[in-house]
Amino acid sequence: MSVEDMLNAIKSQLEDHEKRIAYLEKRPGDKGETTTKKLSIREIFISKKPKTDVDKTLLVGYYLEIFQDYTSFNSSDIEVDFRSAKEPPPVNINDVVNKNIRKGFIMSAEEKKDNKQAWVLTNLGIQYVDNDLKKQ
Repeated sequence: MSVEDMLNAIKSQLEDHEKRIAYLEKRPGDKGETTTKKLSIREIFISKKPKTDVDKTLLVGYYLEIFQDYTSFNSSDIEVDFRSAKEPPPVNINDVVNKNIRKGFIMSAEEKKDNKQAWVLTNLGIQYVDNDLKKQ
């Protein structure tokens, strides 16, 4: 077997492997998406280990925006996800959100959501969560 024949055989084998890997990375019926599972709010709490209600509330907002694709969130959204995380919600959610606003982690949304005040994360808030709730 010539060197050229060996190289062609290797090239063919690599192409076959690439096709098989691409197939395995796709779920049946998918449109090319990989099999990454979205994290639950509980998994986020476990991985980030928030200690205060202020950090927990910021983490819920982060989860809603980043993992649930919310454009904004309100106090009801926050309470629901606290319960989903099996965490007791703060007694006064608005007060805890206001503490995050003073830190620069959350800001008011342009429009209300379900006739309630709504909020969005700031870039600083996203960076704080991405940095495991530590200032850079």
